[in-house]
Amino acid sequence: MLPLDPQADIGRRAWVACPNCDDRQGCDPCAQGRTCSTHWRYLLSNTGSLLHLQCPSCTHVWEHETHFGATRSRWRRVIDGLREQ
Repeated sequence: MLPLDPQADIGRRAWVACPNCDDRQGCDPCAQGRTCSTHWRYLLSNTGSLLHLQCPSCTHVWEHETHFGATRSRWRRVIDGLREQ
């Protein structure tokens, strides 16, 4: 298990499903798309609409594209998509 990232701050949170542990399964507020006092993620940083997150339950670190607000350029999305393959 990874330690918490030094950038992890309880004051910067996001409510996104963790792709590693799915700890919000069976939680009514999460199932209804509401914010939950238990199943939040550390928002480590962001680059436009790309969030860098860490799960406090399993300490998994990942990126989540929201496609909201200040999105990254089309070329940045293409380059990032190629890296994921």
